Amino acid sequence: MSDYTPPLADLSFVLEHVVDYPAIAKFPGYEHADLDTVNELLKECGEFMVEVVAPTNLPGDVEGSHREPDGSVVTPAAFKGAYRKYVEAGWGSVPFPEEFDGGGFPWSVGLAIQEMMASSNMAFALCPLLTQGAIDALLHYGDDAQKKRFLPKMISGEWTGTMNLTEPQAGSDVGALATRAVPRGDGSFGISGQKIYITYGDHDLADQIVHLVLARTPDAPAGTRGISCFIVPKFLVNDDESLGERNGVNVLSLEHKLGIHGSPTCVLEYDDATGYLIGEENLGMRIMFIMMNSARLSVGNQGLAIAERAYQQALGYAQDRRQGLAVGATGKDSPIIDHPDVRRMLMTQKAYLAALRRLMLFNAVHIDRSTHDPDEKARARATEIVGLLTPICKSFGTDLGVELTSLALQVYGGMGFIEETGAAQHYRDVRITPIYEGTNGIQAADLIGRKLGVRGGDSAREFITEMRGVLAELAEAGGDFDSIRDELERQFDALETATEHMLRIGATDPNTALAGSTPYLRMWGLCASGWLLARSALAGAATGDTELAETQLVLARFFAEQLLPQSGGLLASATAPARDLFALDARQLLG
Repeated sequence: MSDYTPPLADLSFVLEHVVDYPAIAKFPGYEHADLDTVNELLKECGEFMVEVVAPTNLPGDVEGSHREPDGSVVTPAAFKGAYRKYVEAGWGSVPFPEEFDGGGFPWSVGLAIQEMMASSNMAFALCPLLTQGAIDALLHYGDDAQKKRFLPKMISGEWTGTMNLTEPQAGSDVGALATRAVPRGDGSFGISGQKIYITYGDHDLADQIVHLVLARTPDAPAGTRGISCFIVPKFLVNDDESLGERNGVNVLSLEHKLGIHGSPTCVLEYDDATGYLIGEENLGMRIMFIMMNSARLSVGNQGLAIAERAYQQALGYAQDRRQGLAVGATGKDSPIIDHPDVRRMLMTQKAYLAALRRLMLFNAVHIDRSTHDPDEKARARATEIVGLLTPICKSFGTDLGVELTSLALQVYGGMGFIEETGAAQHYRDVRITPIYEGTNGIQAADLIGRKLGVRGGDSAREFITEMRGVLAELAEAGGDFDSIRDELERQFDALETATEHMLRIGATDPNTALAGSTPYLRMWGLCASGWLLARSALAGAATGDTELAETQLVLARFFAEQLLPQSGGLLASATAPARDLFALDARQLLG
């Protein structure tokens, strides 16, 4: 029996009442994806994840993946049957074009599926996640022949995909990569080099793995400008679409990791492997950013997903575990859920989880708008919003994923530190999320360096103005909403002050801007979350459902009164000078 319950009611409420999914379902191409259909689809998917995927989480962690002497990689035994059923059920194909045998549903629906799968087993879910990123890159930049050859089986899940960026000397600095791509004269390239940290770089779940590899062609410009992207399949594909001989890519080793033990993290060696250029030469970073931007939202969603499962287990434990006598209680012992500090931990988790789910789906809906809204200006604005929110979703979502999972472990007390409860695995698994797909420090630098300055800062200013629009609605709603309104107004003011500081200082003193970028990003996450929860409270009141209205109001008010004030407290950190960061040398830091 699984210890995970998919949050179907909240997903449905957010889609309908908070992020306006029904408007997405009216766009050309999405007419079949109405809310009722989506709710039924998510219900079926949730049942699948509970019955098939969630039970593989613990055995996958205990068994892990391993490399055989012949170089092949073996995943946990429970993964094989679950993955086969996943492919047969077609869950991976849901958000991709019908032209390539996909379900043709919006990306926001796909993200909801991703949440439930990552909650069920994050290590397992990484294989479809990386495949979906590779699919996105090929959809945008692959030629017709490449799309026809690779996309249908990748979308079905029969073939999987990877993203190959990192090398031993080229981590966050992708421009330092040295993998070479030498043209052969027949349209293919010989790819040679080593890649590290390649998630599902080899495995036994699918017959074929389609690697997307960054490499340099001869005489390419230095740095990121000289990077190209290549398809390098594990097996060459014959003209009749059957699999041919093994390509020149091998697994040197698997990494031994803190968590996600079921997911094989490979060191790959390319030895004159056959590769095929995607798009044009020197467009590799542009292509890879398609994968990375998709993956960054998905990784932020992973922070939410693991914290959700950890919270559910902690909530169950808090109701069962009896210890001490709560204030006003009679008898011998009270369940620990009756103690105020345990309630504080649970409410903090619940409110943040609700906030993150709204933030992730709000971003995903704007991805759908950016591709399918018939209005060109609306598409352009949605693209700006996605650009602004993606680093926030990735960083805020994963920072909170770690914090909330730690808080869930704390609810258990000493038992949380013991492996048998499962709390320790969640904490180990979630810790990678602030690191991969661009560390959270890089997300903060991306926010102030690339996204904040769009249209001279007006794009961000307009978003703050949009958020301020909820203040009048809260004032009209009456007394129960007053504290939410008052705190939101204070924090929007603080965010606006920090934003103007960043826009002013960024061009003249980039070190100071970068020094404050992480607390500044956190301010954005808190304010956007408070705004979306306020919208939820207003929407809940409008439904006429008394219990739903109370839940949404309490969550929004708790967040506004107890969590949102952190944003204003970060203003000084976001705007502080950088001088003391560099004032002490390494010897002084040690001493």
